Amino acid sequence: MTAQPEAVKDGMPAPPPGVGRGKSMMDRFIDSIELVAAAFVGIVAVNTFIAIVMRKFFAVTIPDYYDFGRLLLGILIFWGIAATSYRGSHITVDLVWGNVPPRQQRMIDVFATLVLLFVVTVQTITLFDKVRSTYYDHVLTYDLRLPTWPFFAVAWIGDVSAVLLIAIRTWRLIFHPEDIHDAKLKTSE
Repeated sequence: MTAQPEAVKDGMPAPPPGVGRGKSMMDRFIDSIELVAAAFVGIVAVNTFIAIVMRKFFAVTIPDYYDFGRLLLGILIFWGIAATSYRGSHITVDLVWGNVPPRQQRMIDVFATLVLLFVVTVQTITLFDKVRSTYYDHVLTYDLRLPTWPFFAVAWIGDVSAVLLIAIRTWRLIFHPEDIHDAKLKTSE
């Protein structure tokens, strides 16, 4: 059995395909947004699990469990929007898109992403108004009397992240479509 010759670049052996390639700053930003969203899924699950165990086995209710649960769920929703905003694989049924050539598919993708960018930007502006009004109205939790505006602010940051990710996706769709790693769909037959 003979050894395969190694690929050489600038006098050094080249790494195998896909090895040694660093991620761009944008890709690391996208991954960090998805990691934060995943962390909030875990926080909501732990909050629910602990509350149920404490109530079922120890007849103890965690103060403000309900308020924390609904506020954390709101945060989770907005960070979930951020996590899914960049990926194009979460919507996979489109008869028109699947039956047009790649150039028209890209045009549809750019148009749809621009519409999404507009809608989420308006949503972000209105959510900021909610953060501000919650802060000025001194809305508190029921049991512990904690201010709720920080929860709204964290949700708003998730929405801002969604706007940034949609803007990155739009930029890449228009100028660097090779950097988009969407799932490839089969066309309708």
